Amino acid sequence: MAKFTKEEFINGLKEMTILEVKELVDAMKEEFGVDPSAVAVAAAPAAAVEEGPSTVSLVLTAAGANKIAVIKLVREITGLGLKEAKDVADNGGAVKENISTDEANELKAKFEEAGATVELK
Repeated sequence: MAKFTKEEFINGLKEMTILEVKELVDAMKEEFGVDPSAVAVAAAPAAAVEEGPSTVSLVLTAAGANKIAVIKLVREITGLGLKEAKDVADNGGAVKENISTDEANELKAKFEEAGATVELK
């Protein structure tokens, strides 16, 4: 029996109808005892894990020259009182923990615009 290359197999699949592809999958299940769609689904989470952490912490390292704007931003984001927000701006520390990377990047941009230095951990 002739062996197909990946390219030949994929090109053959492109020419098939959905019904023909379904019949092929069913035949593979029967012949090999393996559900090809289960293998594809199992491989997807592994790829997602390699992308990096899904949640991060936003840590203020330095308030910069415009400390008042940074204090206001800390208060807006965290809901802290004036004294607590000033302490974070003076001493640095975690502003928000366990947030999505998208939200963290948005907040990082706001802090950098205000002149602060922040890190994502």
